Amino acid sequence: MERRVYATDLSDEEWVIVAPYVPAPMKGGRPPKWSRREILNAILYILKTGCPWYLLPHDFPPYSTVFWYFRRWRKEGVWEALNTVLREKVRQQLGREPQPSALIIDSQTVKTTEKGG
Repeated sequence: MERRVYATDLSDEEWVIVAPYVPAPMKGGRPPKWSRREILNAILYILKTGCPWYLLPHDFPPYSTVFWYFRRWRKEGVWEALNTVLREKVRQQLGREPQPSALIIDSQTVKTTEKGG
């Protein structure tokens, strides 16, 4: 049975860009049961829909497997590296420098009940 296609699935072009930054399976042991692309598609589904992990549709890998990879890749800094690469690519497509040259910090004054002395 073929898996249903979701709007959050990566296209072939998107996968070509993202694939080099997704860690390869660990050496040794048994071969992986699920492809990295399927795991990433499941994570993107969770992030887009906001559904709980245990409500991940059954045509994705098991939610416990998907959550394990999500946490592992977070600890390894995969998400931060991927975000940096994608941000730089978008900035270059817009004709800008890959790295921003300025930072804007917004602050608000919060009223309190204490009075100054």
